Amino acid sequence: MDDLLEEVEAGFQSPLDVNNLLSISKKLQAQFAERIRWSPHSMLPSYNYHLPTGEEQGTYLVLDVGGSTLRVALVELRGKSAMPEPIWIRKIECFPIDASVRELEELAFFDWIAERIEDLLAKDGVPKDSRTEPLAMGFTWSFPIKLVDYTGGTLLAHSLLTKSRQTSIRSGKLLSMGKSFMCSKGVLGQDLGEVITRACQRRELNVRSDAIVNDSSATLLSHAYTDNGTHIALIFGTGMNAAIYLPTRAFAPLKFSSTRNSSATHVLVNAELSMFGKGILPTTRWDDYLNAHHLLPDYQPFEYLITGAYLGEIVRLILVEATESAGLFDGLLPPPLAEPYTLNTHNIAAIEADTSSSFSHSRTLFSQLFPCSTPPNIQDLRFIQRTVTCVSYRASAYLAAGIHALWALRNTTEGIDPKHADQVDRVMSIGCNGSVINKYPGFKERCQGLVDEMMDAEGLGRGRVVLESAEDGSVLGAGVAAALAGRSEEENGRE
Repeated sequence: MDDLLEEVEAGFQSPLDVNNLLSISKKLQAQFAERIRWSPHSMLPSYNYHLPTGEEQGTYLVLDVGGSTLRVALVELRGKSAMPEPIWIRKIECFPIDASVRELEELAFFDWIAERIEDLLAKDGVPKDSRTEPLAMGFTWSFPIKLVDYTGGTLLAHSLLTKSRQTSIRSGKLLSMGKSFMCSKGVLGQDLGEVITRACQRRELNVRSDAIVNDSSATLLSHAYTDNGTHIALIFGTGMNAAIYLPTRAFAPLKFSSTRNSSATHVLVNAELSMFGKGILPTTRWDDYLNAHHLLPDYQPFEYLITGAYLGEIVRLILVEATESAGLFDGLLPPPLAEPYTLNTHNIAAIEADTSSSFSHSRTLFSQLFPCSTPPNIQDLRFIQRTVTCVSYRASAYLAAGIHALWALRNTTEGIDPKHADQVDRVMSIGCNGSVINKYPGFKERCQGLVDEMMDAEGLGRGRVVLESAEDGSVLGAGVAAALAGRSEEENGRE
């Protein structure tokens, strides 16, 4: 096993010295620069033109609709000088979207959402008819909505997988939510905001849909509310994405201006970061196998290498080879481990964090997950832990290169020389949301250290980019988006 472990360590660690990471960043910057001007699939300008000042105030209804969970919340903005919580979730309820909900046909699914809103407002003590003005609502929507190309037509079918192009800050045409959601057929092509609003009206709820945002944009808005040095936000959990606030001049006129009437100088951009990195990020044979056998090969090359959906599978592929060729588990693969994606990132995080001298925690966990006649011995467990560490460390390093590239993109498009930046532009905060970046032991700290090393190597010093937790950013940020909706609509021309 020692020879294979050396190969694993070389394959996952050799591309990660600081000079290689800076080279990766430079190549990503070139890819960003090309796609920001023309690509219909990434670097997508939204209809959000402003970052919050931190002075916005009010109470906003928020929906966070995912594939398995609906979150309904009341978000209160109190102003950034209000302590201890300038922005907070006053009330939140989580509801599973189980099979019975997914089977609701046509408008019944949205009536179910409206009923959950009614439940929350009732628990908060808000009578239906107590408001003379509608309660403004912002929401994050984790399903495709209609994309509009830069000449007014629809994009090619495969681009419908992108989730964030809209027709205004409060509008987006519904597309299929997937085979398991029976409501899709009855609402295809209808405006998402209007469908939700009408469902609320049927329950006599006085609400108004003001903003639809994706989770990375919402995270940026929530963090910027209390920290005006925030211009980038990162989602890094099962999947990945980033939002970045850029000058509109960075875009080709055809990409930015043809479907909007705006004098805005800046715009919030959905990077679709997962789609970058092909031909740039070094891969191993295990990565190449995963990509080749994926349902969508090459579609999200960055994501396939580093996110929570795939880290466990990369480790599993190595363990399968080690069993077949290097005597791991005495050459007898535990049957459940033969199935793809049976080793998840939560499990490998626990293995990496095991500091017991005999790997007792890992042994117990592995035996529960993958029972076999002979439990793994200490050499097996040492090999597994070292493999996990190599895979997760590379993930943090590649992510650090991506963060550096986004930071450099912002500097370039704004005309900022980082070596001579004034105090306002000297330090940038990045709001980070997602299970891996915030909960995988040591991951964010490792990533921060690598970003600092890259900055140091460029003579800029450490601390130029600060990764900060922005948990619940998708909920809080949807409330901020609703508060900002009026300003963006004025610049865009009310639909």
